[in-house]
Amino acid sequence: MDTTLVFLQHYWWFLIALLGALLVFLLFVQGGLSLIPALARTDEERDMLVNSVGRKWEFTFTTLVTFGGAFFASFPLFYSTSFGGAYYVWMLILLLFVIQAVSFQFRSKPRNLLGRKTYDTFLQINGWGAPLLLGIAVGTLFTGANFTVDRLNMANLGGNTTISQWTTPWHGLEALLDYRNWALGLAVLFLARLLAQHYFLNDIDDAILRERCRRRSRCTAAAFLLFFLTFLVSLLCSAGYGVDPATGVIVREPYKYLHNLWEMQTVGMFLVAGILFVLAGIYMGARYASRRAIWFSGAGTVLTVLTLLLLAGWNHTAFYPSLADMQSSLTIRNASSSEFTLRVMSYVSLLVPVVVGYIWYAWRRLNRIRITREGLSGEEHTY
Repeated sequence: MDTTLVFLQHYWWFLIALLGALLVFLLFVQGGLSLIPALARTDEERDMLVNSVGRKWEFTFTTLVTFGGAFFASFPLFYSTSFGGAYYVWMLILLLFVIQAVSFQFRSKPRNLLGRKTYDTFLQINGWGAPLLLGIAVGTLFTGANFTVDRLNMANLGGNTTISQWTTPWHGLEALLDYRNWALGLAVLFLARLLAQHYFLNDIDDAILRERCRRRSRCTAAAFLLFFLTFLVSLLCSAGYGVDPATGVIVREPYKYLHNLWEMQTVGMFLVAGILFVLAGIYMGARYASRRAIWFSGAGTVLTVLTLLLLAGWNHTAFYPSLADMQSSLTIRNASSSEFTLRVMSYVSLLVPVVVGYIWYAWRRLNRIRITREGLSGEEHTY
Protein backbone atom coordinates (compact mmCIF):
# COMPACT_ATOMS: atom_id res chain seq x y z
CA MET A 1 0.00 0.00 0.00
CA ASP A 2 1.13 3.54 -0.72
CA THR A 3 3.07 4.77 2.32
CA THR A 4 1.72 8.29 1.84
CA LEU A 5 -1.86 7.04 2.09
CA VAL A 6 -0.99 4.99 5.19
CA PHE A 7 0.54 8.05 6.83
CA LEU A 8 -2.49 10.20 6.00
CA GLN A 9 -4.88 7.58 7.37
CA HIS A 10 -2.98 7.45 10.65
CA TYR A 11 -2.66 11.23 10.74
CA TRP A 12 -6.39 11.73 10.34
CA TRP A 13 -7.24 9.09 12.91
CA PHE A 14 -4.99 10.99 15.32
CA LEU A 15 -6.89 14.22 14.59
CA ILE A 16 -10.22 12.42 15.07
CA ALA A 17 -8.97 11.02 18.37
CA LEU A 18 -7.77 14.46 19.48
CA LEU A 19 -11.12 16.06 18.66
CA GLY A 20 -12.90 13.29 20.55
CA ALA A 21 -10.65 13.84 23.54
CA LEU A 22 -11.30 17.59 23.53
CA LEU A 23 -15.03 16.92 23.25
CA VAL A 24 -14.99 14.70 26.34
CA PHE A 25 -13.13 17.41 28.27
CA LEU A 26 -15.66 20.06 27.19
CA LEU A 27 -18.52 17.89 28.43
CA PHE A 28 -17.94 19.59 31.78
CA VAL A 29 -20.71 21.90 30.52
CA GLN A 30 -23.15 18.99 30.60
CA GLY A 31 -21.70 17.79 33.90
CA GLY A 32 -22.28 21.21 35.40
CA LEU A 33 -25.90 21.23 34.29
CA SER A 34 -26.51 17.84 35.91
CA LEU A 35 -25.07 19.15 39.20
CA ILE A 36 -27.30 22.21 39.55
CA PRO A 37 -29.99 20.58 41.78
CA ALA A 38 -27.27 19.15 44.05
CA LEU A 39 -25.25 22.36 44.40
CA ALA A 40 -27.80 25.18 44.20
CA ARG A 41 -30.09 25.99 47.12
CA THR A 42 -31.49 29.29 45.82
CA ASP A 43 -32.43 30.80 42.46
CA GLU A 44 -29.40 33.06 42.73
CA GLU A 45 -27.04 30.10 43.11
CA ARG A 46 -28.76 28.29 40.25
CA ASP A 47 -28.24 31.31 38.00
CA MET A 48 -24.57 31.48 38.99
CA LEU A 49 -24.00 27.85 37.98
CA VAL A 50 -25.98 28.14 34.73
CA ASN A 51 -24.11 31.27 33.69
CA SER A 52 -20.76 29.75 34.60
CA VAL A 53 -21.14 26.81 32.18
CA GLY A 54 -23.29 28.90 29.84
CA ARG A 55 -20.24 30.94 28.87
CA LYS A 56 -18.67 27.76 27.42
CA TRP A 57 -21.54 25.78 25.90
CA GLU A 58 -20.74 26.94 22.35
CA PHE A 59 -17.27 25.35 22.60
CA THR A 60 -18.79 21.92 23.29
CA PHE A 61 -21.39 22.24 20.55
CA THR A 62 -18.83 23.43 17.98
CA THR A 63 -16.40 20.64 18.86
CA LEU A 64 -19.18 18.04 18.48
CA VAL A 65 -20.03 19.36 15.00
CA THR A 66 -16.34 19.49 14.03
CA PHE A 67 -15.84 15.94 15.30
CA GLY A 68 -18.70 14.68 13.15
CA GLY A 69 -17.58 16.70 10.13
CA ALA A 70 -14.02 15.44 10.38
CA PHE A 71 -15.26 11.84 10.57
CA PHE A 72 -17.45 12.42 7.51
CA ALA A 73 -14.58 13.86 5.47
CA SER A 74 -11.81 11.44 6.48
CA PHE A 75 -13.66 8.16 7.13
CA PRO A 76 -16.95 8.47 5.23
CA LEU A 77 -17.79 4.75 5.40
CA PHE A 78 -17.90 4.92 9.19
CA TYR A 79 -20.04 8.04 9.01
CA SER A 80 -22.56 6.43 6.65
CA THR A 81 -22.54 3.14 8.57
CA SER A 82 -22.83 4.45 12.13
CA PHE A 83 -24.71 7.72 11.66
CA GLY A 84 -26.91 6.17 8.99
CA GLY A 85 -27.47 2.84 10.74
CA ALA A 86 -27.46 3.62 14.47
CA TYR A 87 -29.52 6.73 13.87
CA TYR A 88 -31.82 6.29 16.90
CA VAL A 89 -28.85 6.86 19.22
CA TRP A 90 -27.32 9.70 17.20
CA MET A 91 -30.67 11.45 16.74
CA LEU A 92 -31.23 11.33 20.50
CA ILE A 93 -27.79 12.85 21.07
CA LEU A 94 -28.41 15.62 18.53
CA LEU A 95 -31.84 16.31 20.05
CA LEU A 96 -30.27 16.69 23.49
CA PHE A 97 -27.80 19.27 22.19
CA VAL A 98 -30.52 21.15 20.29
CA ILE A 99 -32.71 21.54 23.39
CA GLN A 100 -29.60 22.66 25.28
CA ALA A 101 -28.92 25.45 22.77
CA VAL A 102 -32.56 26.56 22.80
CA SER A 103 -32.69 26.51 26.61
CA PHE A 104 -29.57 28.63 27.04
CA GLN A 105 -30.85 31.21 24.59
CA PHE A 106 -34.41 31.53 25.93
CA ARG A 107 -34.14 30.61 29.61
CA SER A 108 -33.78 34.19 30.87
CA LYS A 109 -35.69 35.95 28.12
CA PRO A 110 -38.64 37.95 29.52
CA ARG A 111 -42.02 36.30 28.88
CA ASN A 112 -40.43 33.29 27.16
CA LEU A 113 -42.87 30.78 25.72
CA LEU A 114 -42.30 27.76 27.97
CA GLY A 115 -41.12 29.34 31.20
CA ARG A 116 -37.80 29.16 33.01
CA LYS A 117 -38.58 25.89 34.84
CA THR A 118 -39.22 24.10 31.55
CA TYR A 119 -35.90 25.24 30.12
CA ASP A 120 -34.15 24.26 33.36
CA THR A 121 -35.64 20.79 32.94
CA PHE A 122 -34.34 20.64 29.36
CA LEU A 123 -30.86 21.59 30.61
CA GLN A 124 -31.06 18.81 33.20
CA ILE A 125 -32.01 16.26 30.53
CA ASN A 126 -29.06 17.39 28.43
CA GLY A 127 -26.71 17.32 31.41
CA TRP A 128 -27.50 13.71 32.27
CA GLY A 129 -28.35 12.25 28.88
CA ALA A 130 -25.71 13.68 26.51
CA PRO A 131 -22.55 12.38 28.29
CA LEU A 132 -24.16 9.00 28.97
CA LEU A 133 -25.30 8.43 25.37
CA LEU A 134 -22.05 9.74 23.89
CA GLY A 135 -20.09 7.33 26.09
CA ILE A 136 -22.30 4.42 25.06
CA ALA A 137 -21.98 5.37 21.37
CA VAL A 138 -18.17 5.62 21.60
CA GLY A 139 -18.14 2.29 23.41
CA THR A 140 -19.30 0.58 20.22
CA LEU A 141 -15.92 1.45 18.65
CA PHE A 142 -14.58 -1.29 20.93
CA THR A 143 -17.56 -3.60 21.47
CA GLY A 144 -18.89 -3.54 17.89
CA ALA A 145 -22.22 -3.04 16.17
CA ASN A 146 -24.64 -5.01 14.02
CA PHE A 147 -23.97 -4.09 10.38
CA THR A 148 -22.68 -5.50 7.12
CA VAL A 149 -20.78 -3.80 4.30
CA ASP A 150 -21.02 -4.73 0.62
CA ARG A 151 -19.05 -2.45 -1.68
CA LEU A 152 -20.33 -4.30 -4.76
CA ASN A 153 -23.64 -2.49 -4.28
CA MET A 154 -21.96 0.65 -5.64
CA ALA A 155 -22.00 -0.97 -9.10
CA ASN A 156 -25.60 -2.18 -8.80
CA LEU A 157 -27.17 0.42 -11.06
CA GLY A 158 -30.91 0.59 -10.73
CA GLY A 159 -30.93 -1.67 -7.67
CA ASN A 160 -29.72 -1.54 -4.10
CA THR A 161 -26.81 0.93 -3.98
CA THR A 162 -26.51 1.09 -0.19
CA ILE A 163 -23.03 0.02 0.87
CA SER A 164 -23.75 -0.71 4.54
CA GLN A 165 -26.82 -2.33 6.06
CA TRP A 166 -27.94 -2.48 9.70
CA THR A 167 -28.97 -6.01 10.65
CA THR A 168 -31.35 -5.27 13.54
CA PRO A 169 -34.50 -3.13 13.74
CA TRP A 170 -33.14 -1.33 16.83
CA HIS A 171 -30.67 0.84 14.87
CA GLY A 172 -28.11 1.35 17.59
CA LEU A 173 -30.23 0.87 20.69
CA GLU A 174 -28.91 -2.69 21.00
CA ALA A 175 -25.68 -1.11 22.31
CA LEU A 176 -27.55 -0.72 25.60
CA LEU A 177 -27.37 -4.51 26.09
CA ASP A 178 -23.56 -4.56 26.53
CA TYR A 179 -22.37 -3.79 30.06
CA ARG A 180 -19.07 -2.43 28.73
CA ASN A 181 -20.91 0.32 26.86
CA TRP A 182 -22.77 1.19 30.05
CA ALA A 183 -19.50 1.23 31.99
CA LEU A 184 -17.97 3.70 29.53
CA GLY A 185 -21.15 5.78 29.36
CA LEU A 186 -21.34 6.09 33.14
CA ALA A 187 -17.59 6.79 33.32
CA VAL A 188 -18.01 9.68 30.86
CA LEU A 189 -21.03 10.96 32.81
CA PHE A 190 -19.24 11.02 36.17
CA LEU A 191 -16.07 12.38 34.56
CA ALA A 192 -18.12 15.25 33.13
CA ARG A 193 -19.54 15.94 36.61
CA LEU A 194 -16.05 15.79 38.15
CA LEU A 195 -14.64 18.18 35.56
CA ALA A 196 -17.59 20.51 36.16
CA GLN A 197 -16.86 20.61 39.89
CA HIS A 198 -13.23 21.47 39.15
CA TYR A 199 -14.36 24.09 36.62
CA PHE A 200 -16.69 25.70 39.18
CA LEU A 201 -13.76 25.88 41.62
CA ASN A 202 -11.89 27.83 38.95
CA ASP A 203 -14.67 30.05 37.64
CA ILE A 204 -16.92 30.85 40.62
CA ASP A 205 -15.77 33.15 43.40
CA ASP A 206 -18.15 32.06 46.14
CA ALA A 207 -17.04 30.25 49.29
CA ILE A 208 -20.31 28.37 49.80
CA LEU A 209 -20.52 26.92 46.29
CA ARG A 210 -16.81 26.13 46.22
CA GLU A 211 -17.07 24.15 49.47
CA ARG A 212 -20.03 22.17 48.14
CA CYS A 213 -18.07 21.37 44.98
CA ARG A 214 -15.06 20.27 47.00
CA ARG A 215 -17.08 17.92 49.23
CA ARG A 216 -19.11 16.36 46.43
CA SER A 217 -16.08 15.84 44.20
CA ARG A 218 -14.94 12.94 46.41
CA CYS A 219 -18.02 10.80 45.74
CA THR A 220 -18.04 11.82 42.09
CA ALA A 221 -14.39 10.81 41.70
CA ALA A 222 -15.04 7.44 43.34
CA ALA A 223 -17.94 6.71 40.97
CA PHE A 224 -15.89 7.76 37.95
CA LEU A 225 -12.92 5.59 38.91
CA LEU A 226 -15.20 2.59 39.53
CA PHE A 227 -16.82 2.72 36.09
CA PHE A 228 -13.65 3.74 34.24
CA LEU A 229 -11.59 0.90 35.73
CA THR A 230 -14.42 -1.54 34.98
CA PHE A 231 -14.35 -0.51 31.33
CA LEU A 232 -10.54 -0.39 31.07
CA VAL A 233 -9.97 -3.81 32.64
CA SER A 234 -12.73 -5.43 30.57
CA LEU A 235 -11.30 -3.82 27.43
CA LEU A 236 -7.74 -4.99 28.01
CA CYS A 237 -8.93 -8.51 28.83
CA SER A 238 -11.29 -8.81 25.86
CA ALA A 239 -10.65 -9.93 22.29
CA GLY A 240 -10.51 -7.48 19.41
CA TYR A 241 -10.36 -7.61 15.64
CA GLY A 242 -6.92 -7.38 14.07
CA VAL A 243 -6.14 -6.72 10.41
CA ASP A 244 -3.56 -8.57 8.34
CA PRO A 245 -1.55 -5.69 6.79
CA ALA A 246 -0.70 -7.77 3.72
CA THR A 247 -4.14 -9.11 2.79
CA GLY A 248 -6.55 -6.89 4.72
CA VAL A 249 -8.24 -9.98 6.20
CA ILE A 250 -9.76 -9.36 9.62
CA VAL A 251 -9.21 -11.94 12.35
CA ARG A 252 -10.29 -12.21 15.96
CA GLU A 253 -7.33 -11.65 18.31
CA PRO A 254 -7.47 -12.32 22.06
CA TYR A 255 -6.22 -9.43 24.22
CA LYS A 256 -5.93 -7.23 21.13
CA TYR A 257 -6.08 -3.92 22.99
CA LEU A 258 -3.61 -5.11 25.61
CA HIS A 259 -1.26 -6.06 22.75
CA ASN A 260 -1.76 -2.60 21.23
CA LEU A 261 -0.82 -1.01 24.53
CA TRP A 262 2.34 -3.09 24.74
CA GLU A 263 3.36 -2.66 21.10
CA MET A 264 2.71 1.10 21.07
CA GLN A 265 4.62 1.93 24.23
CA THR A 266 4.56 5.68 23.66
CA VAL A 267 0.77 5.54 23.57
CA GLY A 268 0.89 3.48 26.76
CA MET A 269 2.98 6.17 28.42
CA PHE A 270 0.35 8.75 27.44
CA LEU A 271 -2.30 6.59 29.10
CA VAL A 272 -0.32 6.35 32.34
CA ALA A 273 0.40 10.11 32.26
CA GLY A 274 -3.27 10.88 31.62
CA ILE A 275 -4.44 8.76 34.55
CA LEU A 276 -1.87 10.36 36.86
CA PHE A 277 -2.93 13.86 35.80
CA VAL A 278 -6.59 13.03 36.49
CA LEU A 279 -5.68 11.62 39.92
CA ALA A 280 -3.66 14.77 40.68
CA GLY A 281 -6.65 16.93 39.73
CA ILE A 282 -8.92 14.83 41.94
CA TYR A 283 -6.58 15.26 44.91
CA MET A 284 -6.15 19.00 44.38
CA GLY A 285 -9.88 19.56 44.06
CA ALA A 286 -11.01 17.36 46.95
CA ARG A 287 -8.22 18.33 49.35
CA TYR A 288 -7.56 22.00 48.65
CA ALA A 289 -10.40 23.18 46.39
CA SER A 290 -7.63 24.37 44.09
CA ARG A 291 -8.44 26.52 41.09
CA ARG A 292 -5.78 24.60 39.14
CA ALA A 293 -7.53 21.24 39.56
CA ILE A 294 -9.41 21.68 36.26
CA TRP A 295 -6.16 22.00 34.31
CA PHE A 296 -4.72 18.79 35.72
CA SER A 297 -7.91 16.75 35.38
CA GLY A 298 -8.62 18.35 31.99
CA ALA A 299 -5.16 17.57 30.61
CA GLY A 300 -5.43 14.04 31.99
CA THR A 301 -8.82 13.59 30.34
CA VAL A 302 -7.48 14.65 26.94
CA LEU A 303 -4.45 12.34 27.19
CA THR A 304 -6.50 9.35 28.40
CA VAL A 305 -9.28 9.61 25.81
CA LEU A 306 -6.74 10.27 23.06
CA THR A 307 -4.90 7.10 24.06
CA LEU A 308 -8.05 4.96 24.12
CA LEU A 309 -9.10 6.11 20.65
CA LEU A 310 -5.61 5.49 19.28
CA LEU A 311 -5.80 1.95 20.68
CA ALA A 312 -9.06 1.52 18.78
CA GLY A 313 -7.71 2.51 15.36
CA TRP A 314 -3.92 2.17 15.17
CA ASN A 315 -1.72 -0.93 15.04
CA HIS A 316 -3.85 -2.77 12.44
CA THR A 317 -7.03 -2.73 14.53
CA ALA A 318 -10.66 -2.64 13.39
CA PHE A 319 -12.01 0.55 14.99
CA TYR A 320 -15.65 -0.42 14.34
CA PRO A 321 -16.08 -4.20 14.66
CA SER A 322 -19.04 -5.81 12.93
CA LEU A 323 -20.92 -8.31 15.10
CA ALA A 324 -22.82 -9.57 12.05
CA ASP A 325 -19.91 -10.17 9.67
CA MET A 326 -16.30 -9.99 10.83
CA GLN A 327 -14.96 -9.04 7.38
CA SER A 328 -17.33 -6.05 7.28
CA SER A 329 -15.53 -4.48 10.25
CA LEU A 330 -14.20 -1.00 9.55
CA THR A 331 -10.53 -0.07 9.74
CA ILE A 332 -8.66 3.13 8.94
CA ARG A 333 -7.51 1.26 5.83
CA ASN A 334 -10.88 0.27 4.34
CA ALA A 335 -13.04 3.15 5.62
CA SER A 336 -10.96 6.20 4.70
CA SER A 337 -11.35 8.74 1.93
CA SER A 338 -9.06 8.74 -1.09
CA GLU A 339 -5.45 9.86 -0.84
CA PHE A 340 -6.29 13.05 -2.74
CA THR A 341 -9.08 13.96 -0.31
CA LEU A 342 -6.98 13.22 2.77
CA ARG A 343 -4.06 15.18 1.33
CA VAL A 344 -6.15 18.28 0.57
CA MET A 345 -7.78 18.16 4.01
CA SER A 346 -4.35 17.83 5.59
CA TYR A 347 -3.43 21.25 4.20
CA VAL A 348 -6.59 22.67 5.76
CA SER A 349 -5.74 20.99 9.09
CA LEU A 350 -2.64 23.18 9.32
CA LEU A 351 -5.03 25.92 10.43
CA VAL A 352 -5.94 23.94 13.56
CA PRO A 353 -3.33 25.74 15.74
CA VAL A 354 -4.91 29.06 14.74
CA VAL A 355 -8.35 27.82 15.78
CA VAL A 356 -6.99 26.44 19.05
CA GLY A 357 -5.29 29.77 19.71
CA TYR A 358 -8.54 31.62 19.14
CA ILE A 359 -10.41 29.28 21.48
CA TRP A 360 -7.76 29.81 24.17
CA TYR A 361 -7.99 33.58 23.72
CA ALA A 362 -11.79 33.52 23.93
CA TRP A 363 -11.63 31.26 26.98
CA ARG A 364 -9.27 33.63 28.76
CA ARG A 365 -11.42 36.63 27.93
CA LEU A 366 -14.57 34.90 29.19
CA ASN A 367 -12.87 33.84 32.43
CA ARG A 368 -11.27 37.22 33.02
CA ILE A 369 -14.05 38.05 35.49
CA ARG A 370 -15.12 35.23 37.80
CA ILE A 371 -18.76 34.56 38.61
CA THR A 372 -19.90 36.22 41.87
CA ARG A 373 -23.26 36.90 43.47
CA GLU A 374 -22.79 40.65 43.13
CA GLY A 375 -21.31 40.60 39.64
CA LEU A 376 -24.04 38.45 38.12
CA SER A 377 -26.62 41.23 38.49
CA GLY A 378 -24.39 43.60 36.55
CA GLU A 379 -23.84 41.30 33.56
CA GLU A 380 -25.08 42.63 30.22
CA HIS A 381 -25.96 39.12 29.04
CA THR A 382 -27.16 36.34 31.33
CA TYR A 383 -28.43 32.85 30.55
